Amino acid sequence: MSSPDPIVVGWDIGGAHVKASVVRDGRIADTAQWPAPIWQGMMHLDSAIEAAGRRWTSIEPTHHVVTMTAEMTDLFEDREAGVGALVAHLAHALAPTPLFYAGEAGWLTADAAVRAWRDVASANWLATAHCAAATAADGLLIDIGSTTTDLIPIRHGRPCPSGRSDADRLASGELVYLGVVRTPLCALAERIRWQGREFNVMNEWFATTGDVFRLLARLDPDHDQYPPADGGHKDEPGTCRRLARMIGHDGHDADASAWRALAAEWAARMSTRIADNVQRICAAAALPADAPIIGAGCGSFLAGDLAMQLGRPFIPFHRHVLAPAGLEAWVSTCAPSAAIASLYAAGVRPCG
Repeated sequence: MSSPDPIVVGWDIGGAHVKASVVRDGRIADTAQWPAPIWQGMMHLDSAIEAAGRRWTSIEPTHHVVTMTAEMTDLFEDREAGVGALVAHLAHALAPTPLFYAGEAGWLTADAAVRAWRDVASANWLATAHCAAATAADGLLIDIGSTTTDLIPIRHGRPCPSGRSDADRLASGELVYLGVVRTPLCALAERIRWQGREFNVMNEWFATTGDVFRLLARLDPDHDQYPPADGGHKDEPGTCRRLARMIGHDGHDADASAWRALAAEWAARMSTRIADNVQRICAAAALPADAPIIGAGCGSFLAGDLAMQLGRPFIPFHRHVLAPAGLEAWVSTCAPSAAIASLYAAGVRPCG
């Protein structure tokens, strides 16, 4: 009698979302994301794991593999404490006991992961890049999520980041703290132009990039999982009201088309900030002019825009794994979880 197909569940434990992907016999079978504000407590991680259990009641995993970024949330004293707490929690919550992705250090048991916490901390971007590099000799991975943007150059079939830690990547520009859902708009500009005038921007958490891309009909509603800044409605009037507040107006001071024009200005500011970092990284890595942009994350539509702007080919991440029809957008959105599950199922040792 043949043994059952191995079932690998890859987990990406972020500070704001938990993402998970199921790989059965080497192919992505399902992938999903749940909001999980872990900075408010570990019960949100438990809720996401329970939701995954309800979604996959008929699945009995043979392996769990984990990557994380939640260790840097302010729930924990420092990143070492965060890795330790998350590893211990997940080792208890998941059966069979998971292995932890540690880049070139490999797949680590819980005890080893605690000791090698620097390798485990915030390694999800490297997992995605490692997976993409298996089929892309050269390229730039652009993963634009709800909160952050990762820019990882790939040369000669290997990720070639200039640094490994968040601090190094912030310094190089390979980590940009901008995303398409949760970024406060006051982080994008001190002044903004609207209807022929320039306005100082209110430095308040009145509106976020989710309002911008929702009003522009670019953000998939399924990826818009967090409440707005005011806890209000996500309909057009509510979204316009929040955008208006950023420049001292009320929503009824103009029609929706005028507020869409303001949203487009905010979107352009964000794209420019990311593009500036992209240009610097492409030059530093000496990427060939025809090296593609590989787009991932719920904001991968912006990566597609940047590819067009730079005259580079665009390849969505889901083409780098075995993703079924109809699940492509979710696989690209949950790229790190799909990447580690696929890598582990293929017996690939991480590198980077």
